[in-house]
Amino acid sequence: MQIIDAANLDYRAVNEALRSAETDCTIKGCCGQRFIAAGMSDRNLTIEGIPGNALGAYLNNANITVKANAQDAVGDTMNEGKILIHGNIGDAAGYAMRGGKIYVQGNAGYRAGIHMKAYREKFPVMIIGGCAGSFLGEYQAGGLIIVLGLHKGHKRIVGNFPCTGMHGGKMFLRGSCEDIAFPGQVTARCAATEDLEQIREYLSEYCADFGYSADTLLSDPFTVITPDSKNPYKQMYVAN
Repeated sequence: MQIIDAANLDYRAVNEALRSAETDCTIKGCCGQRFIAAGMSDRNLTIEGIPGNALGAYLNNANITVKANAQDAVGDTMNEGKILIHGNIGDAAGYAMRGGKIYVQGNAGYRAGIHMKAYREKFPVMIIGGCAGSFLGEYQAGGLIIVLGLHKGHKRIVGNFPCTGMHGGKMFLRGSCEDIAFPGQVTARCAATEDLEQIREYLSEYCADFGYSADTLLSDPFTVITPDSKNPYKQMYVAN
């Protein structure tokens, strides 16, 4: 295991040290450096501190664990691998991700899962343990988004305009979600037993990572949202 002390390094130096390493790495003293592990393959990385924007962008079959919060665009266009966040994340997490997993213990900002897509064997999964901001799953074209709403208090599990332009994939929100206004081109319904079986594998992995009980979570009601229109944009942009 190689240790990289990022306390006095800019993002270029941090990433150069990471690229030149020949083994798994731990970055200590991280404080907002951008583009960490962009395009990284076949490596395990632990980050102590808060990484900046575009952590794990274009990630290829690597694993990243962050022991704190992360900023915007986590996993931007990632292909494969896993990003584990022991904290909250900023906006646009998983932008156009086409494979791999992003598991967040805390909350997510706006536009998580925007343009998420799936292709052949690639199937992206994002699980948010807390709440998500507005425009969750905007233009979602594939993959799976799960929001658990743990410790949300009186907050709604998701902000305004979820699933806007959604035309593929599935979203699961823990709870009945009767207080959430979904757009006309999606169907939101109570998840049946067979629906929950589709997410059990991923939720069990998430719970093992963060110390929760999958059986306890799955005993609660979930709302599953799927697109029901092949032309989701017509209702948003066409007058008649």
